[in-house]
Amino acid sequence: MEEIFTKLPNNIRKHIENISYNINDIGCSNSNILCFDNNMILKIESSCHSSEMEYTMMKWLQSKLPVPKIIEFCNSNGYSYLLMSKIDGFMSCDEYYLNNPNELVHLLAEGLKMLWNINIDGCPHVNDVENKLKLARIRIDNNLIDIDDCEPETFSKNGFNDVEELYKFLVENKPNQELVFSHGDYCLPNIFFNNHNVSGFIDLSNCGIADKWQDIALCVRSLKHNLGNENYIDLLFEELDIKRDNDKIKYYILLDELF
Repeated sequence: MEEIFTKLPNNIRKHIENISYNINDIGCSNSNILCFDNNMILKIESSCHSSEMEYTMMKWLQSKLPVPKIIEFCNSNGYSYLLMSKIDGFMSCDEYYLNNPNELVHLLAEGLKMLWNINIDGCPHVNDVENKLKLARIRIDNNLIDIDDCEPETFSKNGFNDVEELYKFLVENKPNQELVFSHGDYCLPNIFFNNHNVSGFIDLSNCGIADKWQDIALCVRSLKHNLGNENYIDLLFEELDIKRDNDKIKYYILLDELF
């Protein structure tokens, strides 16, 4: 981490030099997240398509959704550097919201509705099932799947034997899609609340046009992990005013195992 920090590009360094920071390690990102005392966030990761896509989507969303404001973005020395404003409020996995699950579920549903209300015309990224399966195939072929990160039941006695069997299932059981604007990783650490409202969205590299059930499924999984109470899953669907579809929820959770 120190080595990366000493090699900061000048157009990044000029904004943050001599400003105190701490490192945020919440979530499952492969990036280094530095939180500065002047309310700026620096995300450093190996240069890749994902980092470019996050910058592209954040730029496209600036006037459409509460996302961080871009201060600087560049690639240097094999790393991408995204310097952005800090979102007001708290992660939805903050202790207050976990202790107030009715408010948590209500605001998560409001966040989903905000995403779905975005006009997808001109959206620079398509992240639907077909595209995700193509990416999954590449990841499988390059041995990039970490099955230790998967849900315990996915590769178990009653689950799939290996990633090839899982991939075959996903290809053969593609659901009908309801295309909307999707966050792509709608989990509690990526959604922020403030003053009883949704205040922002982060981790935007998987945003784009996709089935609405992709976000619903990952939201359901995140709620189960954080609350462990099925009643709050039912409440989510009441808030969304849609009928629960367990097959689609299962499908998109399984698809996410390959990422």
